[in-house]
Amino acid sequence: MTRYLITSALPYINGMKHLGNLVGSMLPADVYARFLRLEGKKVLYICATDEHGTPAEIAALEEGLDIETYCDIQHQRQKDIYMRFGLSFDYFGRSSSPQNHELTQHFYGLLEKNGFIEERGIQQIYSLDDERYLPDRYVIGTCPKCGYTRARGDQCESCASLLNPSELVEPRSAVSGSQNLELRTSKHLFLKLDALSPEIQAWVQSHGDWPKLTSSIAMKWLNEGLQPRCITRDLSWGVPVPREGYENKVFYVWFDAPIEYVGATKEWSDLDPSNRDWKSWWFDASDVYYAQFMAKDNLPFHTIIWPATILGTREPWTMASYIKGFNWLTYYGGKFSTSQQRGVFMDDALEILPPDYWRYFLMSVAPESDDSDFGWDLFAAVVNKDLAGTLGNFVNRTLKLVSSRFGTTIPDGGQWGEHEDELLAECTDTVEEYRTALRNFEFRKASHALKKLWTHGNVYIDARAPWSLIKTDRDEAALVLRTCINLVRTYAIASSPFIPFTSEALFDALDMTEEERKAGLDDALNLTALKAGRPFQVPPILFRRLDSDEVKELQRKFEGI
Repeated sequence: MTRYLITSALPYINGMKHLGNLVGSMLPADVYARFLRLEGKKVLYICATDEHGTPAEIAALEEGLDIETYCDIQHQRQKDIYMRFGLSFDYFGRSSSPQNHELTQHFYGLLEKNGFIEERGIQQIYSLDDERYLPDRYVIGTCPKCGYTRARGDQCESCASLLNPSELVEPRSAVSGSQNLELRTSKHLFLKLDALSPEIQAWVQSHGDWPKLTSSIAMKWLNEGLQPRCITRDLSWGVPVPREGYENKVFYVWFDAPIEYVGATKEWSDLDPSNRDWKSWWFDASDVYYAQFMAKDNLPFHTIIWPATILGTREPWTMASYIKGFNWLTYYGGKFSTSQQRGVFMDDALEILPPDYWRYFLMSVAPESDDSDFGWDLFAAVVNKDLAGTLGNFVNRTLKLVSSRFGTTIPDGGQWGEHEDELLAECTDTVEEYRTALRNFEFRKASHALKKLWTHGNVYIDARAPWSLIKTDRDEAALVLRTCINLVRTYAIASSPFIPFTSEALFDALDMTEEERKAGLDDALNLTALKAGRPFQVPPILFRRLDSDEVKELQRKFEGI
C-alpha cells in the first residue's frame, strides 16, 4: 500500500507568521494529511523551523540574545501557535539539529565527490559602516528584471527571480540602510546546476500533473539556462563547511533547509528508533508518494535546487511526486507587514476567533490559480453564511428541536423512505466530489463541496419540516430528526480535515466513542449509524456571526500605520 510523505515549506525562525504564510503551505498540507488519514492511509507529515541565516542573527542581536537562545524561544513559540491552529504534524523539527548538520555535510560530501561542486573567488558586498560582509538577504535594492525597489540580494519577492547582490540597482544595507558598500573577494563553493540541468529538466517534465504555477516557474528557470549557485556564506551560525580553508564559513541556509525535511524525519525516528525508520521514507522508498506544499517564491528552490542536490548525490533519495504551489494571500491588495503592523498574524487571529473560523475561510479562498485578497467584509460573509448560517444553524436547530420535543436521546419511530433515499444519493455524490477535489489538491473546490454537503441537511429539514410533522405524525417526525442527527455525525467526520476542533465538539455532543470517531468517509455516509435511544447533548453555538460594527473595528485595528 502506498505511504504518503507530506512536507510544507519550513517557516523561518524570526517573527510570528501571518495568515498568508499559513494558507500558502502549512494549512493545505494539514488538510491533505488529515484527509488521507480519514481515508485510512499511512501518512507522515513533517515540518520544522528554518533557523540558519543572517535574519536569525540580526533578530537575536536586536533582542539582546545569543542566537541559540533566540532560536530556542522562537521555535517553541511557533510550535505552540501551530498546535493551537490544529496543524497535525507527525513531527515538527529544527534545521539547527545535529541530524540536519550531519545530513547536510553528507549531501555536500557526495556532491563534491561526484564533481558537482566548484570553488570560485567571488566579489561580495562589504558594508564599511556596518563593518561586516552582507549576505545576500541583507542587501536590498532595485530588481534589474522587474524594477521592484525592495528586492533582496537573493531573490525578488515581486517577480520571484533569483538574484545575486551585485545585480541589484542602487544596493544598500538592510542592516543600517547604508550605501557605503564595496566589493571584496571571498572564496566560496558553488553547486554546478548547469551540469545537472538535463537531469533536472527530465525530472520536471516527467511530472505532467503538477499545477501550472509549479511547472511554469520550473520551466522558466530551465529555459533561461541554469547557472552554478553559491552554497556557502561568510557567517558563523549554520552548518559548518567540512573543507580546509572554510572554517569561518557555513552552508547557505537555502542549501541546508530542504535537507531538514530528511533531518526532521531522522529527529522523529531517533526518538523511538525501535518503531520508526526514517530511511524507509527517504531512501530507496518506491512505495512512498511525496507531496510538497509551498508558496510560489519557494518553488525555484524545490523544483530546481533541491532536486539538483539530490540528483547530484547519485543516491536513491525520495524526490517529490507532487509539488503544490500557491500564489499569495494579500491584505487589501498589499502585503502583510510586521513593521507596518498591517494584516493579521497567527497569534492575533486566535485572539479574535477560534482556529476553525480561520481554517475554513482560508481554504475557501486559497490562492491556487491567482493571488487572493483578504478583506474583513469577505471574511465576515463567509463566516456568517457558511459556518454560522449553514453548518452551525443546521446542527443547532436539529439538536434543539429534538431536545425540546423528544428529550436528549435519539428518537425512535418511522421508516426510511424515498426522501431519505434522495438525501443519501445527494450526500454520496457530494462526498465523492469532495474526495476527488482533495485527491487532486484542489482545496477551494473541496471547501465548496463541503459547504454543499452541509446545505443538503438544511434543504432536507426544510422540506420535511419536522416541527410541523410532529403535530400529525410523531413517528415520521422522529425519523426525520434521527436522520438529521446522523447527518450531524456525517458532517463531523467529513469536515474534520477543515475544521477539526468543531468536529470534536460534534463528536462530544453525540457522545461518540473513540472508536466511532475513527470512521472514514465511506462510513460517514451511513445515515442510520446512530440508533434510537442514544443520548446526545445540545452544544453551545458552534459559530457566532460577525456584525458590521465589529468588522469595521477589525479593519481599523489591522490597517497598519
